[in-house]
Amino acid sequence: MSFTVAIDGPAAAGKGTISKAVAAHFGFAHLDTGLLYRAVGAQTLDGLDAIKAAKSLTPEALARSDLRTPAVAQAASKVAVVAEVRAALVDFQRAFARRAGGAVLDGRDIGTVICPDAEAKLFITASAEVRAERRYLELADKGQDVTRAQVLKDVKERDARDAERATAPMKAADDAVVLDTSTLSINDAVAQALALIEQRKDDRA
Repeated sequence: MSFTVAIDGPAAAGKGTISKAVAAHFGFAHLDTGLLYRAVGAQTLDGLDAIKAAKSLTPEALARSDLRTPAVAQAASKVAVVAEVRAALVDFQRAFARRAGGAVLDGRDIGTVICPDAEAKLFITASAEVRAERRYLELADKGQDVTRAQVLKDVKERDARDAERATAPMKAADDAVVLDTSTLSINDAVAQALALIEQRKDDRA
């Protein structure tokens, strides 16, 4: 039996951590769809055409060590506005979503475009300032030379680009539950997400 959990939201809201915890709890497969766009974005920084990169995505491209850098994050956001890039990656995501045993996908347009019929939908958010601080601490901990002001600027620019793009803009699906993690610990956020999904599973049983 397939059961799809769609988790959307802006950068550094906690959706990746929550998605991994949900997948582990229920024994579902997990796909960070942003990684697909990061892999394409990284290849464009190497000089490859974005559409060509999306159509020929390889496991090696998804395993690159630089996919979590700020430069690749910005490149990913830029290629994500290209309709042909998104189209090339849709089939991969939808096939993953309907795999037997259940799946959790996190991204920007999972509940609205990729899996509009997902059994459970969450939109994880937090204020730009809270998300920027989280991202700053994460990057600084990895030894990257960043400032709080620059990270906040990057977060706001990416939010605007993701929300305003013509194709599949980032927004909460009409039937998604919005979970604001601004004042929640990660344990509390995970607990609320698990409770919401358990309710969806009970409703379906």
